[in-house]
Amino acid sequence: MSRSVDVVTVGAGIAGLVAARDLVRGGSEVLVLEARDRVGGRLLNAELPGGAPIEVGGQWVGPTQHQVLALIGELGLSTYPTHASGRHIVEMGGSRSEYTGRIPRLNPLTLADIAQTQWRLDRLARRVTQTEPWRAERAETLDSQTFETWLRRTARTAEGRAFFRLVTEAVFSAEPADMSALWAAFYIGAAGGVDALIATSGGAQQDRVLGGTQTIALTMAEQLGDRVVLNSPVTQIDWDEEGVSVHTNGTLVRARRAVIAVPPPLAAQIRYAPGMPGDRMQLVQRMPMGRVIKINVVYNEPFWRAAGLSGQANSDRRSLGTVFDNTPVGGSPGVLVGFLEGRHADVGARLDLADRRARVIEDLAGYFGPQAHNPIDYIERDWTAEEYSRGGYGAFTTPGALTRFGHALRRPIGPLHWAGTETATRWPGYIDGAVESGHRAAREINAALLPSEAKR
Repeated sequence: MSRSVDVVTVGAGIAGLVAARDLVRGGSEVLVLEARDRVGGRLLNAELPGGAPIEVGGQWVGPTQHQVLALIGELGLSTYPTHASGRHIVEMGGSRSEYTGRIPRLNPLTLADIAQTQWRLDRLARRVTQTEPWRAERAETLDSQTFETWLRRTARTAEGRAFFRLVTEAVFSAEPADMSALWAAFYIGAAGGVDALIATSGGAQQDRVLGGTQTIALTMAEQLGDRVVLNSPVTQIDWDEEGVSVHTNGTLVRARRAVIAVPPPLAAQIRYAPGMPGDRMQLVQRMPMGRVIKINVVYNEPFWRAAGLSGQANSDRRSLGTVFDNTPVGGSPGVLVGFLEGRHADVGARLDLADRRARVIEDLAGYFGPQAHNPIDYIERDWTAEEYSRGGYGAFTTPGALTRFGHALRRPIGPLHWAGTETATRWPGYIDGAVESGHRAAREINAALLPSEAKR
């Protein structure tokens, strides 16, 4: 069986759906092929007791994420603020404190070290161009070292280094030793600085989408209708300058152009004939995914609020290093969301469910007291175990990859165009970056197809 369209999009995450939607608006006949039995990619809703949606994938949007906010508004969806009122908890360097506002109560020497390290990091990030970070001043020097090496040379105290290790785990779901210092600087600059990445109010965690973030994908898929085909993993793409032939489940889809909108490691697993240029393959082989297990722990009510706590907690010694109040907008049931990230996800994934659950609950009790021992539900998602994600929150580059092969990140190859949040120039790794990449891929294809359309 075969079909013919103008454009085929591989992947029905946000990037693929945005690209398809733009292309349909531009007059192209489009087909979206999705390997899973659902749309949304790394966005996924589950259900709380009582049926309310809860996000087990990506969930937050922030005030400077203009692309996704515009899309949310266009789709008729709305947002509401993440609960952040009350005292936050921080455990650092063997001590615990509670604080309000942005700055935690830590040892003054530690705070000074964190401040000077962040100042240097933000200054460095501002100097990295977002479209071509491999051309930045000192790009090769930065790309030849890990982010861990840079932090060890910059932070002066053990507590300061621990703080930025925790930040790296929370932002990248990876360890500083895993990634290039140039990638870290690029990523931070693309978000507008460290504060934009880690803050709740005014930052990346400020707002949630009413109905859950997967609603964004579900709404776009509904608009696209039968153009979206589920349970259709793409195994091979034959291509030449005339177009593509995409193989999936015994079906051959012929198109003039294709958008590949899946994470880089998954894009590398597709067989291409002819094969991809060496620079493209070398790049994606050097772009692993982060590792994260996201866990929502559900209680009859948000008991921590009565104690004056916000539900936000961080620790440099617990497996569950980052926690937020994830209670639905109506105020019940109470939900705490926490993350096993990087090395903690490595260890957590080796435990059976009962032991992993016990460790998570023990950490929550350490933060919020004995009432945390009595949840009514426990909802987790290991994104590394997802066959068609293989990790989260996004991919990153290892040392040397950006300066040697970064030019292949977004560059089309014949009729093949690349999308996905990792290809964004603003907010890569976030929903906003995925939206940007979908718009860009559609613009590339429209520009390529219009001249030939004009000749008809």
